[in-house]
Amino acid sequence: MNLTKKITPSLLIIFTSVFLTLFYNLAFFSNTTKIYPISPTNILFLGSIAVVFTCFLIICLILISSKYTIKPVLILILMVSSLANYFMNSYNIIIDNTMVQNIIETNTAEAMDLFSLKLLAYLFLLGILPSACIYKINIEYGSLKTEFFSKLKVMGISLAIMTAMLFSFSKFYTSFFREHKPLRQYTNPTAWLYAAGKTIKSTLSENSLIVTPIGTDAKIPTTDIDRELIILVVGEAVRADRLSLNGYSRETNPLLAKEDVISFSNIYSCGTSTTVSVPCMFSIFPRNEYSKKKARVSENLLDVLQHAGVNILWRENNSSSKGTALRVPYEDFRHSDNNPVCENGECRDEGMLSGLQDHIDAIKTGDIFIILHQMGNHGPAYYKRYPKAFEKFTPVCKTNQLEECTSEEIGNAYDNAVLYTDYFLSKTINLLKQNSAAFETAMIYISDHGESIGEKGLYLHGLPYSMAPDEQKHIGAVMWFGDNFKIDRKTLNEKSAIAFSHDNLFHTILGLMEIETDVYDQSMDIIDYGG
Repeated sequence: MNLTKKITPSLLIIFTSVFLTLFYNLAFFSNTTKIYPISPTNILFLGSIAVVFTCFLIICLILISSKYTIKPVLILILMVSSLANYFMNSYNIIIDNTMVQNIIETNTAEAMDLFSLKLLAYLFLLGILPSACIYKINIEYGSLKTEFFSKLKVMGISLAIMTAMLFSFSKFYTSFFREHKPLRQYTNPTAWLYAAGKTIKSTLSENSLIVTPIGTDAKIPTTDIDRELIILVVGEAVRADRLSLNGYSRETNPLLAKEDVISFSNIYSCGTSTTVSVPCMFSIFPRNEYSKKKARVSENLLDVLQHAGVNILWRENNSSSKGTALRVPYEDFRHSDNNPVCENGECRDEGMLSGLQDHIDAIKTGDIFIILHQMGNHGPAYYKRYPKAFEKFTPVCKTNQLEECTSEEIGNAYDNAVLYTDYFLSKTINLLKQNSAAFETAMIYISDHGESIGEKGLYLHGLPYSMAPDEQKHIGAVMWFGDNFKIDRKTLNEKSAIAFSHDNLFHTILGLMEIETDVYDQSMDIIDYGG
């Protein structure tokens, strides 16, 4: 680059973005090629990743740069990225918010232990030298109007290129974005910029978060002398039309079909992702009023139950409760330390039933409410979600890269995972049957969202709700009640085809637990719903 020749701000940002992609992302591309080896099948996709990432950088840098900040911003990014590049290449680490916090807390002695000539070489060649070039370069600025439209043009072209690449290689990007999230934490500088922003935001809001109580008047009436034991199973990515209970041609629910269960065939989710749906379904807010911020600053269903004296336990075999179980007893079953049913790094949902009878026996008074959060049909590696014994439908997709599989193989693996959930729910019912003499027992199963498995060219889930197809919102939901649970099964069966949603769960659980509180709305209770 000729430093004496004037250059436009947009062109400088384009050059810098290309430079960052090519020379600061060895860790990202080397890890990516471990999953997508360089081959005739993958080479164009790998090239598209470089193009998409460069375009994304261009857009980001244009948005955060101005006449007075462009040089300081680019120099800061180059300097920090050179150090991040060194640590990722040398130690194969990722720069997430935890690592940023570690850096902040590192003392001088610890920092000196990391010092090396190699680090200096990275800093000099990829930090100081390019930064010096940017510092000395002459930037030619146009009028405010000219600069505005120039930036708009470059961002528009970059966005168009990104969109074209994403759609051209959509099957590849489906597994790339969903199954290989850790890869994104190797991207430089976006990973450390995101982590730094997240750390700053968390630090600023950590001490200012005030949770508003709800349902503090909740109580169990003295007339309710029977103890309730209810297990709520929160499923993962199971759609209504893949349950044989709902008429699906394949027998994916052979064990539940033998039980006196009620399948609600017309229930819709609050969101199209676990992050949205799980806190939303436990929230007092209906979907059209719900937001992440509201959920964080308000108590939820679990808090109301605790106000009434209900004994609660959350067992986790998914990613997390997404903030829902922060104030209740919580047990992590994602690892073999707690979960006795693990193989090849995959801990099975049925492991969450381990020791549960001992937990129930230890609670001598009061109602019990247990939440089991499944791994369920978490994709795209559906074949990992069930033991080999449940591989009834074949051939199956044996990879998380859906682009390598046929629609039949993907559907078979997905259905096998549903079959395993059928087994897990059957075991849960059997546990409840063992306690029917001492409790009014019930199991509620409801998935967090649905899943696209190739329909309309879509895979997985997570599309904006307004754009998402029914496959991502129309969810599986099943109820089972013990013989001594006072409920009108005939009437409830008649309601099973009525349109309900996650909005109804809050009030339905309160009703089943016979909780008296001002936040209970009988008209939203599925059991007492009058039409």
